[in-house]
Amino acid sequence: MSRLQDVDLSVSLSKKDAKLQLKAAQERLVHLRLLLGGQIGPGELGPPLLVLFEGWDASGKGGAIQRLVGELDPRHVRVAQFAAPTHDEKRHHFLWRFWPVLPGWGGMAVLDRTWYGRVLVERVEGFAEEHQWQRAYQEIVDLETTLAAEGTVLVKFWMHLSPEEQLRRFESRQGNPYKAWKLTEEDWRNREKRPAYEAAVEDMLERTDHPAGPWHVIAGEDKRWARVAVVRTVNEAIESALKTRGIDPDPPLA
Repeated sequence: MSRLQDVDLSVSLSKKDAKLQLKAAQERLVHLRLLLGGQIGPGELGPPLLVLFEGWDASGKGGAIQRLVGELDPRHVRVAQFAAPTHDEKRHHFLWRFWPVLPGWGGMAVLDRTWYGRVLVERVEGFAEEHQWQRAYQEIVDLETTLAAEGTVLVKFWMHLSPEEQLRRFESRQGNPYKAWKLTEEDWRNREKRPAYEAAVEDMLERTDHPAGPWHVIAGEDKRWARVAVVRTVNEAIESALKTRGIDPDPPLA
């Protein structure tokens, strides 16, 4: 079964409903984030929170991240972006460059592009040998399982949208001088290889979905719906992790 084909891209929210639901979700996240950081409640540090974002070009990752962290104190969250590895980074194991940004207890980190580049762009573009990206699936699962065993709450998003909507967004960016910088020749080349990328995404979802790190495929056709879904999903993951650890997500604040 194709997980991408199973996604209902018709879901949407009106501007009014999206505003109300996003505000409520963000307020809940502020509460949970302060609780994890020990600023409210018992005052003890909660488990690390790590949120990973992958998705199609122009699928709304940046906007979703902005709404996810926008109401949080910037001292309480780190957002890290990862492009192609540098010459020095290529001298190390592909997971090496991600370690410095991983959150500790009480911390939160959001990764815009992640170690899944090894089984996506590096696979499709031939930047990694087949034996390297084939081996990477288990290496990634091992890493995520290890992080979870140490307490990390891991939330993984694939932002999904149709090729038609992607084209519309590309053309919109191209015609807007304030957004044209987001669009590159590489984006157009990647679009031409969509079938190969879809196959890579399907393999990724199948082979790296595990109890400690399940994938959340978010319908990104409607940006408002996607942004609310992202914040709510993070909230639910935090609440579930706290309850599993016997921690009350709504302790007395006074």
